[in-house]
Amino acid sequence: MANEPFFFSNDLNKAGLDPDTASSALGVSPRQVKRYLAGDCDIPKLVREKVSELAAARRRESAGNEAFRFIDLFAGIGGMRLGFEAIGGKCVFTSEWDRFSQKTYLHNFPDGDDHVFAGDIRPYGEDPSRIPAFDVLLAGFPCQPFSLAGVSKKNSLGRAHGFACEDQGNLFFEIARIIAHHRPAAFLLENVKNLQSHDRGRTFEVIRRTLTEDLGYNIDFRIISSAPFVPQKRQRIFIVGFREDVGFSFDDFDSELPPEKDWPTLGAILQSHNEVDAKYTLSPKLWDYLQAYRKKHEKAGNGFGYTAHSPDDVARTLSARYHKDGSEILISQKDTRPRRLTPVECARLMGFERDGREWLIPVSDTQAYRQFGNAVVVPVVEAIARTMKPALFRALGKTENSQSIEQGDVVESALLL
Repeated sequence: MANEPFFFSNDLNKAGLDPDTASSALGVSPRQVKRYLAGDCDIPKLVREKVSELAAARRRESAGNEAFRFIDLFAGIGGMRLGFEAIGGKCVFTSEWDRFSQKTYLHNFPDGDDHVFAGDIRPYGEDPSRIPAFDVLLAGFPCQPFSLAGVSKKNSLGRAHGFACEDQGNLFFEIARIIAHHRPAAFLLENVKNLQSHDRGRTFEVIRRTLTEDLGYNIDFRIISSAPFVPQKRQRIFIVGFREDVGFSFDDFDSELPPEKDWPTLGAILQSHNEVDAKYTLSPKLWDYLQAYRKKHEKAGNGFGYTAHSPDDVARTLSARYHKDGSEILISQKDTRPRRLTPVECARLMGFERDGREWLIPVSDTQAYRQFGNAVVVPVVEAIARTMKPALFRALGKTENSQSIEQGDVVESALLL
């Protein structure tokens, strides 16, 4: 089986085993376990079955030990999920339509047999009862209909944007239908900064009115920059809602910000020169084009063009189009042309790979750049989750030291009208 080492590694993770602990559990040497993981030899059926049994036993032992249950909508590659797992939550439903993002998500969250992983969210918006009971809804709903670049492109093509974009713009109302049915204790929504000003503020007013007047939630929102957490000037709007007034305010988020002197620069995420393949250096043709393009717009008084950075800089916003030419974030190199960030550096720039956490990238560079460009900055979401945690536990009638929630409490939180 071509994917045998991958599934074996997944089951080891689910069982909480590393090569050394797996060695004693399976009765083989650590070296043999590493050979299984590397795909250097076939994995005996009895070994595979034993690891699967250990993984299943660990799932049974941990069932009900979560502090709260959440669902991950428009999940991308799982940035929102990481933030809420960090405060004790358990994901019980995932939805992501892009097949390449699904692949990355499932490589990094190998629990496809634990809960439903849906593609299109619309059938679940039409019948929200298909989604299990949960306490918190997370959704980074599609931003292209509201982003400055997305609106500009759609206008140039004579296409609708915002809520008039039927493919993506109306997906907010699928979220609203799910909230209306399940009545979760809280939600966190994320989108581009331009959502607040799109269509002269009318789009955001529809969202605000839907969440507060139609659904009856108390909301607060803030545009947050990622610069205090990662070396990138990325601004996104986050909307937090609670079913009850439990005292949540984004004013409390300020305590999560590190001192400005500790804000990181690109040097913190860059790989060493020896680790970077020459293919990431711009070709002479592309470099000549980018220089000419920049000069053309400088003469016209425009600010368009590439940006070359040093390790002491903070980058512009990483976008989903980064795979095309890398122009928004180029890394200067001595005695040669600048280069793109590598996918691993993008994982670090977005906070997926940090503090010893490895992020698996099982897709092409093109798809990886798209995924990271569309993702949330993980440490920002982690900080928001920590800010929400006291209010969330108050909403659920739990202390912050609680390790579990009775199933009846979850169901009640999902069914209250």
